[in-house]
Amino acid sequence: MKPQARVLLVGDEPGLAGLVAALGAAAARRTDPFGLRFAVVADAAGALAEVARDGAVQTVLVDAAGGDAARELPARLKAFRPELSLYAIVPGRGGAGFDDAPLDGVFRRDAVDAAGWCRTLSAGLAEKSATPFYDALRRYVAMAKDSWHTPGHSGGDSFRGSPWVGDFHDFVGENLLRADLSVSVPTLDSLLAPTGVIARAQALAAEAFGARATFFVTNGSSTSNKVILQTLLAPGDVLLLDRNCHKSVHHGVILSGARPVYLPSTPNHRYGLFGPLPRRVILDAIDAHPKARALMLTSCTYDGLRYDLAPLVEAAHARGIKVVVDEAWYTHGRFHPALRPTALEAGADYVTHSTHKGLSALSQAAMVHVNDPGFDARLFRENFNMFASTSPQYALIASLDVARRQAVMEGYTLLSRALAFAAELRERIDATGVFRVLTLDDLVPAELAGDGVRLDPTKLTVDVTPSGLPAEAVRAALFGRFNIQVEKTTHNTITFLVSLGSTRAKLERLADALAQLARERRRAAPLRPLKLAPLPGISPLACLPRDAFFETGERVPLLVGQGSANPALLGRVSCDQVVPYPPGIPVLVPGQRIDAAALDYLARLVGGARPVEVHGLDAGADGATLRVLSADEERVRTEGSPEG
Repeated sequence: MKPQARVLLVGDEPGLAGLVAALGAAAARRTDPFGLRFAVVADAAGALAEVARDGAVQTVLVDAAGGDAARELPARLKAFRPELSLYAIVPGRGGAGFDDAPLDGVFRRDAVDAAGWCRTLSAGLAEKSATPFYDALRRYVAMAKDSWHTPGHSGGDSFRGSPWVGDFHDFVGENLLRADLSVSVPTLDSLLAPTGVIARAQALAAEAFGARATFFVTNGSSTSNKVILQTLLAPGDVLLLDRNCHKSVHHGVILSGARPVYLPSTPNHRYGLFGPLPRRVILDAIDAHPKARALMLTSCTYDGLRYDLAPLVEAAHARGIKVVVDEAWYTHGRFHPALRPTALEAGADYVTHSTHKGLSALSQAAMVHVNDPGFDARLFRENFNMFASTSPQYALIASLDVARRQAVMEGYTLLSRALAFAAELRERIDATGVFRVLTLDDLVPAELAGDGVRLDPTKLTVDVTPSGLPAEAVRAALFGRFNIQVEKTTHNTITFLVSLGSTRAKLERLADALAQLARERRRAAPLRPLKLAPLPGISPLACLPRDAFFETGERVPLLVGQGSANPALLGRVSCDQVVPYPPGIPVLVPGQRIDAAALDYLARLVGGARPVEVHGLDAGADGATLRVLSADEERVRTEGSPEG
């Protein structure tokens, strides 16, 4: 399939029809990789309607003869679809009132050159759709150079023809293996110090996402979060963070030596979900800690809940506090007006994207976007290089380049389709009478009412309670009987992600499968509610998380007797982060003094009839143990250090 790029000319001057014909003829005479097609709309309203209707519209030419409405149109178009290329047609020299408009160029009505205009428009599309790194990688592979460098499989030759591992070559494909190169190939630039094709690809990504600078990451937003926190925070600096953030943020606290102020999460006990923090909690924390160095928030959550970020960013900036937003699950938001504003558009200083989650990138491919006016590029690069591999996977870098290109050139079209699919699925799932897609009101706890929280409609959280089956049983049925894999489950919900790769065929299979299960379970008794123990609050910190984590500590059994909590752990200081899955939120963080609530909660999880996956405990042959500071270590670490 070849691309088709529509170009709109906006105006009601009689000569525009002839200009469109001339441009179309000029495009037909030249090699046109973008399939340029031209059309006229009479006014600004028509242009906005056509841009909304057809994602193939890539470029708009606004005739200055349209007066004030024409001069205001570029800004309105950019606000709706930032990726559009915009030009003005002016009567003579000068900007004709477009001096402050977000234009890519200006054409003069008294110097019409249809062939030249087509070249300019085509060059603009070529620049916007360029994939510098991917193109360089393809060219290098096509050169068929003999490999006398790493990696050891030498372009896949060690696999090919092997009776033991030859099938791996066939499974992953020759191009992927030929493109698996090393830093021994200077024409492909260096991820650790980019000056060539990677630097150009990152600059295009920054423009696409609305950042001052963008950095490609090949080991996920987990590493991105750590790099940012270690760049911003020195030992002892105060970090405000929501407790339900990704565990990589808590790891960043340990590594940076920050003093965290944990803000309490807002649980939805009925569905076992956690939402954003109430606005008042965040604003109060900013007021209470005016010398905090940074505020870290997650938007959107795994379940699609998004903050109204702008007032939070404004309040933090008023105190000189940097705002970091983990936007791992919202990489696609920039490319459809129904999903904006993004964190960058709301003024965040740093944003992390798990590009692979919402756009067409390979797993682990991620980006860091920077808008901090005080950005220390040297310090950031040192921290980036501390975490990044010196042997990055080039296919991941290429996929970031390609994902950005697709998002810019057809993201609006694909997201419009995804949003339509999500709306249809919501209707058809609700129509089963057994399964129901949760609404924003279902998901948002009462204390967030009025905070402007929004829901990403591409994330469908389905209540399975009326089926009488736990969500895990529904998941198993979808997988085993209908060949459908879901994103995640809680006790009584299943989450489906609608993405750029969702298709009509997949939609029909999912809707039919749920309808079939609903028919089978229509007369079943509803699932009994699971009584989830409230997640205990973070008790006072006895020392910095880093100080506790890097001590040797001693291991103390979590349970004694017939599975009861070990009282010897009360008052001890945890060395590790202890995280149950679900819900994936720490019960203990390093440096935290263990209280009865946390201890009893963990004992119920580990000693209960239904095993729960818990990270941070050592599950040895004699049962789970918890690493805590020894008496001597605690005395050294807490002496003169106020708790709280």
